Parts: sequence; C-alpha cells; structure tokens
Amino acid sequence: MIFGRLIIFVSAGIIFSHMMRYIIIGLGVLQKKLEIQILNFILITLVFALLASTLENLLLIQFDLQNKNEREFKDNFFLLVLSGAFSISILFFIWNLIYFMYHFVTKSRKQQLDTLKLEALVKELELKTIKAHINPHFIFNSLNGIRALIDEDPNRARNAITELSNILRSSMQTDKLESVSLEKELNIVKDYLALENMRFEDRLRVEYEIDEDTLDQPVPPMMLQTLVENAIKHGISKQIMGGKIKIVSDFKDSYHELAVQNTGKLVNGTAKGDGFGLPSTLNRLSLLYGEKARFSIKQLTTEIVEARVMLPVQMSI
Repeated sequence: MIFGRLIIFVSAGIIFSHMMRYIIIGLGVLQKKLEIQILNFILITLVFALLASTLENLLLIQFDLQNKNEREFKDNFFLLVLSGAFSISILFFIWNLIYFMYHFVTKSRKQQLDTLKLEALVKELELKTIKAHINPHFIFNSLNGIRALIDEDPNRARNAITELSNILRSSMQTDKLESVSLEKELNIVKDYLALENMRFEDRLRVEYEIDEDTLDQPVPPMMLQTLVENAIKHGISKQIMGGKIKIVSDFKDSYHELAVQNTGKLVNGTAKGDGFGLPSTLNRLSLLYGEKARFSIKQLTTEIVEARVMLPVQMSI
C-alpha cells in the first residue's frame, strides 16, 4: 500500500511540475514585472495543487489505497481534495520558488554581463573617437609650424617634414594600442620637440628629469605628447622671449608621476578649456583608469605652469 501511494504521489508530482513549467514558459511569466511574476507563481501553484490533489485522490480511490483518515472523507470528496491540496501546494511552492530563483539569478547575471559588455563597447568607441581626434589635431599644428618655415628657410622646412614623417610613423605604430611604454612615448615627444625647435630656435629650451626605472611603465599613447603640445601652444608661444619645457617622470608612493612644466601663466588661474589637449587627456584617463588616475594643472611658481598626471603603477612580471 505504501509503495503504491508513493508511486502515485511521485508520478503526480513529476507530471504536474512539468505542466507548470510549460505553462510558465507559454505565458511568458518570467518576462513580466516582478510583482506580476510573484502573483502568477502563487496562482499557478494553487491551481496545480488542486489538480494534482484531485488526480491523486481519484487514483487512490480507484486502486483502494486510501488510509483510515482519507476513508472518513469518502462522502465529501471536495474536503478530501482540499486537504491534499494544502500539503501538495507546499511542495509545489518550494519547487516553483527554486525554479523562480534560478531563472531570476540567471537573468540578473545575464543583464549584468550585457551591461558590462555595453559599457566596454562604449568605452572602446569613445577611446577610438578620442584617438581619431588626437592625430589630426597634432598634424594640423605641426603643418602650421612647417608652413611658417617654408619661405623663411626652405632647408629647415624640408628637415621639418622629415621629422614629421618620423613622428607619424611612430604614431601609426601605436594607433591600435591602449598603452605604450614611456620610453616609446618619449621618443615621439623628442621628435616633436625637435620639430618645434626649428620653429622657435633659441626661444625653446627643453629639460628632462626621467627616472630610468619608469621607462617601461605603460602610458596612454600620444598623451604626453599632447601635454607637451599644449604647453607650447598656450605657454611658450605666448612668451616674447620664449621659455623652458621640463618633462619629469618619477615614482611617488604607488603612482607613476608624469609632469610637464612650462614657462607661462594660467588665464585667471585656470587652464584654457577651448583646446582639445586637456579635455582629451581627462577623457582618456577616465576611460582607461577610472578614479585610479589623477590629473591636475596648476601655477607651480609665478612663471611656471605644471600639468601633472598620476597613473597607477603597473608591476612588471
């Protein structure tokens, strides 16, 4: 008798749990709002508990497998079904709760993954857009410098074009990278300053204060060059007697410190915001490092402006 009741109970559970699953999928319950999902799960649980209890009691009567308590309700089949539905509803509720939680967690994880992929795609597109602006912006400024030399000194103009081709070649090699070593970035900067030195002559003086241990640290490509270009455009070029640019690279605490110092003064104590250099630097640092990187520009002394970038140190393996 016990074995027969067990077979009926397990069979009814398997049949109706599968039926509930098909109903849940068919009605699209998991795609509805959370409140609607909960309400639907409760209704489905109660309805199928009544159906399962009805079938189970019919089979128990048919095969004469009722116990003593169940036989007492033989004249009131409704109460018999209702009594069985109560215990079955608890089991179905547990089954539905597990099913619901599994799909809820899976759906949440998928949404999080999709969100992360979308954010990564947006960052990648923004980085590519910024890179697409950096190189044409640099070329435009360089060509203006070369144009100023054509009538004054054609030989120097030809040399300047050679320097520019070297810079563009280096730039193209790093175009697909999100970071390059500081050593490679410095080579581009030195070529750029050599080009600008032809235009400014003795009005431009350059100093380097580089810790050799920082040369293998990764930096965003063309970022240092952009800061140097900005220093020349808004600093050196505004000075009748020209001025000095000093490039500093060192470790400070857990950061790689990069600084570009130039002769000049900030307008009203702040950097000019109409150019592309500083906004692009801020955007790139934010996209690549989030809050881990820092950027500041300030009047270091009465005659010197400093743009400073603090990058998290990357340990070599």
